Amino acid sequence: MNGVVGRVLAIDPGSRRVGVAVSDPSATIAQPLTVLAANPGATLVERLAGLAREQEAIALVVGLPRRLDGGLGPEAKAARTLADELRRATGLEVTLVDERLTSAAAERALLSGGASRARRRQLSDKVAATMILQSYLDSVRLRGSR
Repeated sequence: MNGVVGRVLAIDPGSRRVGVAVSDPSATIAQPLTVLAANPGATLVERLAGLAREQEAIALVVGLPRRLDGGLGPEAKAARTLADELRRATGLEVTLVDERLTSAAAERALLSGGASRARRRQLSDKVAATMILQSYLDSVRLRGSR
């Protein structure tokens, strides 16, 4: 992002649902945006690119699901493919961000907030996307302050 200010869109890819979060225009605070159905997969990139345009995003962040040992499985390969396709479809900078444990952290946060099981299922993907985005925004800000 190199000091440019604008909205950043984060994507937490999943096999059934895709969580999406967006930053404020100053790229400081992440907030949940929506959850999309992962299927039909043939239109997912188009739907995400449309959201990026609607939100006037200047960059995208895609969660990279690493295994606990740091290795990459089939989900990570799918996330990399999604990132490449989004880069081509939008022309925006796309950054992959380690998202280990964000889904579990989102679930814990919703549980501690008293959300019902159905409500947690509804919210966990976009809360995870928000956590991915906030982590990214914080790391960019820290690098910029050095």
